[in-house]
Amino acid sequence: MSHSNRTGTSFFLTGLPGLEAVHLWISIPLCAMYVASLAGNSLILWVVRAEPSLHQPMYYFLSMLAATDLGLSASTLPSMLPLYMLGLREVAVDVCLAQLFFIHTFSIMESSVLLTMAFDRVVAISNPLRYGTVLTSSRIAGLGLAIVLRSVGLHIPAPIMLKRLPYCRHRLLSHSYCLHPDVMKLACADTRVNSAYGLFVVLSTLGLDSVLIVLSYVLILQTVLSIASKAGSLKALNTCVSHICSVLLFYTPMIGLSMIHRFGQRASPCSQVVLSYLHFLTPPVLNPVVYSIKTKQIRLRMARVFWSSGSATRDTQGH
Repeated sequence: MSHSNRTGTSFFLTGLPGLEAVHLWISIPLCAMYVASLAGNSLILWVVRAEPSLHQPMYYFLSMLAATDLGLSASTLPSMLPLYMLGLREVAVDVCLAQLFFIHTFSIMESSVLLTMAFDRVVAISNPLRYGTVLTSSRIAGLGLAIVLRSVGLHIPAPIMLKRLPYCRHRLLSHSYCLHPDVMKLACADTRVNSAYGLFVVLSTLGLDSVLIVLSYVLILQTVLSIASKAGSLKALNTCVSHICSVLLFYTPMIGLSMIHRFGQRASPCSQVVLSYLHFLTPPVLNPVVYSIKTKQIRLRMARVFWSSGSATRDTQGH
């Protein structure tokens, strides 16, 4: 068999196992999630840009999170909606490799942004007097550039290495989008180098980021516990609630998925797919909601926008 025949030209995606008959119905909540993600994160970006009082480090990092969430949603959408709405399961190899590059890149960006937001909270609570001098505009721009270079640079080799592998199995993926471990399993060649590189990327990004986020909150708790006033302690912790929710939304499904891969040999394939959806689809939808509810400045600005829009509509109807 020639190398080209063994490699093939496409992979085949999988929806929720056992629910193929209702895929069209499943596409309705999926569409709603994508619309909510697009609207919510775009609104966050617009509010931060339009409101001068929000031109502060905390809200710049929030804008980075919103932009990353938009990128993560845009990475999974091109394969998920055609699969559930039209039953299109086939995806070209090159398209698949491009998709996995963007999915993993934006996933690492999200983790990196959450880490910088944790650093922002540490400085704001532990050393508030130096907050403005530590997190200057140039340093924030440098952090943003470092996040992009780190995420893109670490994932450029992955699709290149996968492209070189021959694929001679059924070429059926386990998810509705392309992921590095999923594609790698279909290769009929030695993938130890690919596996080792993937493990290195995960440990040096998601693993390291999660440890540093935990350490950041250890420092925050030390500072909060040293505050004599109970009201002051609660006020300081309240500024972290939104970030804690975003961290839990991002990391909890990922940890659960990792546990299933390691120890849940009897777990149903459907549970793995659902956890994967929670990891990639839920944060872009819920992060704007969490920050809109818990951040007073954003909530008030959004209220003014909708109030002025409603007033303008009523005035037009009155005339």
